[in-house]
Amino acid sequence: MTINTTTADSDQNVILVPLLHWKKVILGSILVTAVAIACTFIVAPTYTARASFLPPQSQSSASTAIASLSALSSLAGGIANIKTPADQFVALMQSVTISDRIIDSFKLREVYGKDYLSDTRKLLTKNVRVAAGKKDGIISLEVDDETPERAAAMANAYITELKSFTATLAITEAQQRRVFFEEKLTSIKESLKDAQSKLQATGFDIKALRAEPKAAAEAYARLKAEVTASSVRLQTLRSTLTNSAPEIKQAEAALGALQQQLAGAESPSTPGESANYVSAYRDYKYQEALFELISRQYEVARLDESREGALIQVIDAAAPPDKRSSPKRSIVAAVAMVTALIGLSAFFVARHLWRKKLRAQLKSQWLALQTIEQA
Repeated sequence: MTINTTTADSDQNVILVPLLHWKKVILGSILVTAVAIACTFIVAPTYTARASFLPPQSQSSASTAIASLSALSSLAGGIANIKTPADQFVALMQSVTISDRIIDSFKLREVYGKDYLSDTRKLLTKNVRVAAGKKDGIISLEVDDETPERAAAMANAYITELKSFTATLAITEAQQRRVFFEEKLTSIKESLKDAQSKLQATGFDIKALRAEPKAAAEAYARLKAEVTASSVRLQTLRSTLTNSAPEIKQAEAALGALQQQLAGAESPSTPGESANYVSAYRDYKYQEALFELISRQYEVARLDESREGALIQVIDAAAPPDKRSSPKRSIVAAVAMVTALIGLSAFFVARHLWRKKLRAQLKSQWLALQTIEQA
């Protein structure tokens, strides 16, 4: 019982130690806080400029227009799933290309005092924050700099460089479709010219259009065009979905059925078939039907792309901030005061415990000496 009382008294004494030195603790805390506030006047201030913009929105009219095409109506479902998240534009703004353009425009290597471009790029990345809103999709941009004018200019320059950069890329759904169908259209044009040359070489004339092979050739051409269209649809789906997706399985089954029908419609190859006008006519009609289908989709993509207007719509342009963002003297003073109070209190407690231990050691040594002298 005596031991517990002694321990409790000892702990209470330790807690009361800072109170015994309250003047030193308070004066020391005030001194530390004053030094911390003085340092905020020495450190260069940081200003934060803010800007926000809206990335391109996906077009819904493309799916409706493609759905109206008889042979390629199934493409609408696949293309409707193609979306461009705002995170893509966030990544573009953090890319090396745009960062280097900003560094060159504002001569940041001299401003930051860095000899290497990689070090300048790392420091610029720390001073720039880009985030996309999860609900509204609005992208916010914050740029830190020592001068408010340069901070605002850099924030606006980021948006300008992003507009210039995205103008050379196929970012939106309509742009992706336009580029895809433009490449297909170029190759189909060459195939159509080749098929037309082969048809003319067979001596095919206008009278043959009224012949019986016309219906069979056109049916074969339509079937072969649908096979190619189904392959295009499958290729589009594979660019956005995994091979195990139900849409992929369904598209593969539809393509297989069309290929079986095409194989049944094709006649066995014979040595003289290449010179036959029916074979040449069938190939010509196929290329013509495919060219018509791809052309219509290409025009739809171009129309949707023109409706998009400006890729990036600026909501709030950056303006020079009128207040510094750091260092914040109130926060620095509060942190310094609390830290000093805790640190000084801990110092006096530690000193008290060390002196108490030292006195106990000296007392035990003195008792030992007394014992030796008595002996």
